[in-house]
Amino acid sequence: MTINSQWKNILAAEQNKSYFKILTSEITQQRANGETIYPSDHEVFSAFEYVDLTSIKVVILGQDPYHGAGNEGQSQAHGLAFSVKYGIKTPPSLVNIYNELVTDIDGFSTPQHGNLISWAKQGVLLLNTVLTVKESQAHSHAKLGWEVFTDKIISEISAHNNGCVFMLWGAHAQKKGKNIDTDKHYILAGPHPSPLSAYRGFFGCQHFSKANNWLKAHDKKIIDWQV
Repeated sequence: MTINSQWKNILAAEQNKSYFKILTSEITQQRANGETIYPSDHEVFSAFEYVDLTSIKVVILGQDPYHGAGNEGQSQAHGLAFSVKYGIKTPPSLVNIYNELVTDIDGFSTPQHGNLISWAKQGVLLLNTVLTVKESQAHSHAKLGWEVFTDKIISEISAHNNGCVFMLWGAHAQKKGKNIDTDKHYILAGPHPSPLSAYRGFFGCQHFSKANNWLKAHDKKIIDWQV
């Protein structure tokens, strides 16, 4: 994995802080104790591989990684929020995202896979508020320190990106809104696309068309949401 240059200094600075050392030590210990942690160790920071800080057009902020195993025991999570590798069954939250795209974006057809790397390559940062999770235990790594780290990431984007769209899905993601300069950036907040909450306003939110309308109005290339 090659982390983009603008992120390297930020990550290096955070990794030297005591909270981050405690965080990574705890996760390393859990892995050593035989706990299955998603995503794999080398994929935890994959979101930072595809789009640099100043190139971001859209931030899609979720909660924590998929905590289930995919086909043949593979991890569903691979470091990009809501995305799964080719060959892994599309998880319910992503099915709901696709369902919203069908109604929101003219011509969008439901993909037969759940790999969202093509979004990332266009400038979409697919980030969770917490970057790791124990197998079958949602929110199990909440409060370990990831929230401090992702607060920093959001603040850096707010300060150094010249204007992008933030999609904040769910209560955990919406808390990050306090770190975003709304004079410069566009916030779209709504329920998480999980089957538990999608019917509370995620469906019909039109975040994808609204994001593209904002990008177009600011002379930025729109996102091709078809994957």
